[in-house]
Amino acid sequence: MTELLLRPLADAFMEVGVFVALLVVPFGWARHRWGHRLDDALERHRRLGPLVAALLTVPPGCGGAIIVMSVYARGAVSYGAAIAALVATMGDASWVLLAADPVLTLQLKVLLVATGAATGYVVDAAGIAPRRRVDTVARPAAAAPAPVPVPVPTPGAAAAAPARRRTVLMEAATLPALMWLLLGAGATVSLPATFELVDPAELGNALLGGVDPYLAIGLVGSVLAVGFFLRNGCKLADDTVDGEPTSMQQVLAKGADEVSFVTVWVAIAYLAWSLLTHLTGFDGSQLPVLGFAGVVVGALVGLIPGCAVQIVFAGLFLAGGMPLSTLVANTISQDGDALIPLLAMEHRSALLATVLTTIPAVLVGSLLLVLT
Repeated sequence: MTELLLRPLADAFMEVGVFVALLVVPFGWARHRWGHRLDDALERHRRLGPLVAALLTVPPGCGGAIIVMSVYARGAVSYGAAIAALVATMGDASWVLLAADPVLTLQLKVLLVATGAATGYVVDAAGIAPRRRVDTVARPAAAAPAPVPVPVPTPGAAAAAPARRRTVLMEAATLPALMWLLLGAGATVSLPATFELVDPAELGNALLGGVDPYLAIGLVGSVLAVGFFLRNGCKLADDTVDGEPTSMQQVLAKGADEVSFVTVWVAIAYLAWSLLTHLTGFDGSQLPVLGFAGVVVGALVGLIPGCAVQIVFAGLFLAGGMPLSTLVANTISQDGDALIPLLAMEHRSALLATVLTTIPAVLVGSLLLVLT
């Protein structure tokens, strides 16, 4: 029971969530401090657009790619720059890979930036540029404003409103603080355990009456992450064009949301893999994730918008369920959450982008398959 169900849930928080948290704060602070400068850099260096756009996706998450999508919608960069960003981004799956294998993640980032920039320049050289949506509808003449009904206060409403505001403010401040306290406690156990400096089980037997601190903190952290996940409607709260944090409090609050989002989907991947291998003896070799079929599968999975499925895919790779060529095809093809605002702003460009990003995914994945 412990190894089958509880251990995967604890591992998701302790092996991934804690390390994601260590990265979220500095990157969030950088977005808070210099996010607007990234936008300006794209507009100033239009000829270098695909390269600059690809480089903007190097930080983990979808923030850099979302910036490129908003600038493209304004006409400040070419379509090739938008494609470069979508090809180069790893979305929130990069948090998972970075926490588990930083060297591999850095190598993948270099590959993605090169592939993204090259694809973007090819798109521009080929003259591929979908027609942008233009608002040509004339605004109707202003009509007389309708009478606004005056609300009639009900007994107790005046007293209830401040109470509701206090509850909302308390929740907004308390839950992130609780998550960061738990992440701090998790780091004190997970980091020494990762570098094999201490055995958490032995530490629990010696000091905590047999309670394994790794397992206990990990389970509580995963449960709290589920709470954040459900509170945010099972999505990442700041996946919008205007998602730049304006204060360190927002950095920490959004960081807690991001850690929770990644932790939940990694927990699903770990738990599903644990149950699958235990109940069926399946080790991944039976799926078409090997060879060229695996490359095609990885590229097709990347067509799914958002980061949730891609996080699960990265978790399966780390669990040993697929080769590197399949993962690479998926990381090139997937567009992260950046495709969602692009769909809202320029649906023609977004739909064509899903096709264009699949082509280099299959080519590079196949090349890697041959070379390895």
